[in-house]
Amino acid sequence: MSKLWSGRFAKGGAQLLDEFNASLPFDKKLYEEDIKGSIAHASMLAKQNILTQEEAEQIAQGLMQIKQEIEEGIFEFHISQEDIHMAVETRLIALIGEAGKRLHTARSRNDQVALDFRLYVQKQTLVIVHVLEELIDVLMHISKEHTHTLLPGMTHLQHAQPINFAFHLLAYVSMFKRDIERLESSYHRNNILPLGCAALAGTPHKIDREYVAKLLGFDGVSVNCLDTVSDRDFALEILFNISTIMMHVSRFAEELILWSSYEFKFITLSDEYSTGSSIMPQKKNPDVPELLRGKTGRVNGNLISLLTVLKGLPLAYNKDMQEDKEGVFDSVETVFISLNILKEAIRTMSINKERMRQACEVGHLSATDLADYLVQKCNIPFREAHFITGRAVAHAESLGIDLSKLSVEELQKVDARIGDDVVDSLSLINSMNARVSQGGTATTATCKQIELFETWINERKKG
Repeated sequence: MSKLWSGRFAKGGAQLLDEFNASLPFDKKLYEEDIKGSIAHASMLAKQNILTQEEAEQIAQGLMQIKQEIEEGIFEFHISQEDIHMAVETRLIALIGEAGKRLHTARSRNDQVALDFRLYVQKQTLVIVHVLEELIDVLMHISKEHTHTLLPGMTHLQHAQPINFAFHLLAYVSMFKRDIERLESSYHRNNILPLGCAALAGTPHKIDREYVAKLLGFDGVSVNCLDTVSDRDFALEILFNISTIMMHVSRFAEELILWSSYEFKFITLSDEYSTGSSIMPQKKNPDVPELLRGKTGRVNGNLISLLTVLKGLPLAYNKDMQEDKEGVFDSVETVFISLNILKEAIRTMSINKERMRQACEVGHLSATDLADYLVQKCNIPFREAHFITGRAVAHAESLGIDLSKLSVEELQKVDARIGDDVVDSLSLINSMNARVSQGGTATTATCKQIELFETWINERKKG
């Protein structure tokens, strides 16, 4: 099959070149964006009297027929067509003849692919935002039910202070909220039209780029054509944003794995989202969170791959940039299924409140409260209070009990200034509820955080 650009060549390309050079096997995913962009381009050419209105209508009708053929699975793709742009244009010319040959006026595959890819990234950015919103809804629903549920808060994976389970989940709501904000920031920054830049330097045709931008839903047009055809920052941004999302997912997945183990037993994952062992009948494996943790490395690799491709390229377009799409397609598909299955795994899991409470009775979680008591009630400098509390912890360990279980008499053996009212400070529930500072773990502070997140969610629904 003769290529549309083959006029300069005396010989046809080798079959091996076709296989190596072609992006059609993967960029045919962009057919909808390519057709949408071409219809808008034809409409602009007619408006500017570069095409007749009749030619523009023929082109639009032909392109819609091609779209239908692709979606019905009857469109014939040929590797010799190289990419989705040439595949669509070749078929268009076969369908409508001369008018189809005029479509490529005032554009290049360089700005055409930049348009198609940008349209795809913009659309998928909003899809990911929507899935994150659904995940946040599930986390918020669970959080509202567990503002009083004690959980050992940890640092260095060691018991630190008592918190409530809602407070812990809201930490992930905070992460996913930032992810949404990053995605939306990227969307607005990158919502500019690349089409009209042609190969690299613009076009002598009297085109109207602002008109095309309006037709395609862009906020404006790019400023410098040389930059535009070689810019893949928008692709890097969605890859970075997905990598950050998946890093947050991976951290959550790690905790789900720990919490579902017999050593913790804070949660039980639903049978729907667990698997078994081929040899050990008793096993119920947390394969969903393990795969989520593993897929994070996959999307990180896609980001590093594109950064590496782009790092030494001179301006403007280079064929290396054909390597920009597969990693983005893969990362988009990965984050989409990952967020959806994480949402369902969380929604269907069982929460063992009693086991969480019992775990709070190990590790002397109220030690800081004793130090704060000594500072506030006994007017002892914090560094001295810290030392006294350390001695109290050591005494509790010598007795084989948690600090919160020490009697007043035992505590007064450590320091006689400790009063009878110390019992209230060492209570685990009181310890949790003592942290009333803004952003703290007290039930009142946690409920305030829930209110703030709900306000943000409701404002988004209105807007």
